[in-house]
Amino acid sequence: MNNTTKFCQGISDISDTYMGFIIDQWGVLHDGKKIYDGVQECLQELKGRHKSIILISNTTSLAKENAEYLKSLGLEDDAYDHIVTSGELISQGLQNQDESLFKGFGDKCYLFGRKAGEPLLQHTDVEIVDDIKDASFMLIAGVDEAVIDIERYASILKEGVRHGVKAVCINPDSHSLLGASYLMGPGLIARRYQDFGGIVHYIGKPHSPIFYECIKLLQKDDVYPAQSVMIGDTMAHDIMGAQYVNIDTCLVKSGMHAGVFRNAENPADVDRTLDVLVTHYNHIRPRYLVDKFEWGKALPDRKHKVHKKHVRRKKPEDGDASDKDAGRKVVKKRLTPRKPKKTETSK
Repeated sequence: MNNTTKFCQGISDISDTYMGFIIDQWGVLHDGKKIYDGVQECLQELKGRHKSIILISNTTSLAKENAEYLKSLGLEDDAYDHIVTSGELISQGLQNQDESLFKGFGDKCYLFGRKAGEPLLQHTDVEIVDDIKDASFMLIAGVDEAVIDIERYASILKEGVRHGVKAVCINPDSHSLLGASYLMGPGLIARRYQDFGGIVHYIGKPHSPIFYECIKLLQKDDVYPAQSVMIGDTMAHDIMGAQYVNIDTCLVKSGMHAGVFRNAENPADVDRTLDVLVTHYNHIRPRYLVDKFEWGKALPDRKHKVHKKHVRRKKPEDGDASDKDAGRKVVKKRLTPRKPKKTETSK
């Protein structure tokens, strides 16, 4: 477990250490309205250094829809290599059902949250059923109305447990925001189903399936977990989730936990604040801390730099002047014969 955190001035501080970058979206790249300043430049710098970049999200959107959404905010699709979303994982998993997680789920689905869940099932052979007794599995994608009391669903959830219906939860969040109102999140329904004895498979961060999908994509580029870093703004989802799969982490201060660091005016204050923060998250500590997702200080161009110890000096061939002596006029010194010493003769 990491016991220290390095404070960074920008992503450039860690760019030489890793080849794979897994980057959270909301709170790191954008605020839902526009891309943050410095994001485009930072991604371009990483791409210019041939890094593999994956944008990750717990959204119910498919990868293609998520790419269009990011483009509407100002982020072009050539700024990254892959998008991994919870929605895409579930859609592909239910369509193929060849991964161990989705194997044997069947084609009859009881759906919580039709607005979010129906688009995920469009390209599959799965049929949505209205009675939990007819379901082969349950998809928990959210709710379609502002429900305050979860016990409203208790009878359905209990019936699902009695019939041995497995559930898959797209997002572990307890609440989701719709306009100015909070809706009951998928995670709250999933945990209540577990309370009744049901089996739930979680897909989104901080759970492992979404991170394993990132690892699989990186390995196609010959990049492995020890060469990768997760950059996110939430301890609960990004930092803890990456830690569980042995990927280094970088916490962005300006995101979810901005309020916690608001009164930290110097590095000592930041360090104390971070110490308090990690105690709330099983003492899991990010390896790096950065103010926001930006490049920071410029790095020297190392691409064409050759270390002197790796340079072999060419030995001059016979008849050739060495580099050191090339062009230098050779002056032959005339030797003066030495005068013989006078010897004294005896008188």
